[in-house]
Amino acid sequence: MLRPDDKKHSPAGHPDERAIARARLADRILHDLAGADDRQSGVPGLSFYRRGSACDPASAFYEPSLSLVVQGRKRVMVGANVYEYDACRFMLTSVDLPTIAQVLDGSEAHPFLSLMLKLDLAAVQAVGAEIDLEGIATSDAGTGMTIGMVTAGLLDAILRLAALADVPRDIPILGRMVLREVIYHLLVGPAGGQLRQIARHGTQHNRIAAIISWLRAHYAEPASIEVLADMAGMGVSTFYHHFNAITRMSPLQYQKQIRLHEARRLLLTERLDAGTTAFRVGYESVTQFSREYRRLFGNPPIRDIALLQGR
Repeated sequence: MLRPDDKKHSPAGHPDERAIARARLADRILHDLAGADDRQSGVPGLSFYRRGSACDPASAFYEPSLSLVVQGRKRVMVGANVYEYDACRFMLTSVDLPTIAQVLDGSEAHPFLSLMLKLDLAAVQAVGAEIDLEGIATSDAGTGMTIGMVTAGLLDAILRLAALADVPRDIPILGRMVLREVIYHLLVGPAGGQLRQIARHGTQHNRIAAIISWLRAHYAEPASIEVLADMAGMGVSTFYHHFNAITRMSPLQYQKQIRLHEARRLLLTERLDAGTTAFRVGYESVTQFSREYRRLFGNPPIRDIALLQGR
């Protein structure tokens, strides 16, 4: 079913192939959700989301993935950087990034609909190698989170990937084939440069991605930039430059963001007090923890959690 705003995307009021594909994808998402707000589809790594209204900003940890809005608009904040995208654009994440995400619009009659496809970097590397062999020119590397324009080819591949849920026996074979199509469209587009560099073994981007993964796993441990640079096999200034170019944060700012997002999760799920939480995530000073938590989330820890729980 075509949506009311589809005519905006084509001349003379005739819906183009992207509008038709978006409408079919919206129907697919609503069918698979079956009244739920979030659901992992039958295809591994592919999840669907629905929201009947705009939402307050919420913590979200993005892994390497493709995020596609089918209806509505979304805002994602990474450090001091703000990304907004809608049904005409996608968001491509190449490394683990702590974010604040917000659905900007939606209603029960015309809900916000989106999907996320987690990306296997080994598959990205394999497709990238074939692109290299064919001599296909691609873009230069960008940042760890990039906005790109949705093409008809990308939409068609995603729609076919989602439709595989109807025939589960086809998913192990055809799923890998269609996923390669999705990855191909991403890598040859203007937004795919960073993802391609990160998936290449031995590149500076790949080594920075390894440090990002280490920081996520060891966020509570003290880590100096000199030690991190040595782990990456780079000089301090080179390491700092490349880390900042990918994440738009310094290494220590990145670690702080992970600590604070993890603290918020602990406060919500384990009902810890602020002092215990601060020490669990690596802070030595509860006062510093509360100050930095408030700076990121807008309220001190206990007040923030009370608001999130509707108290």
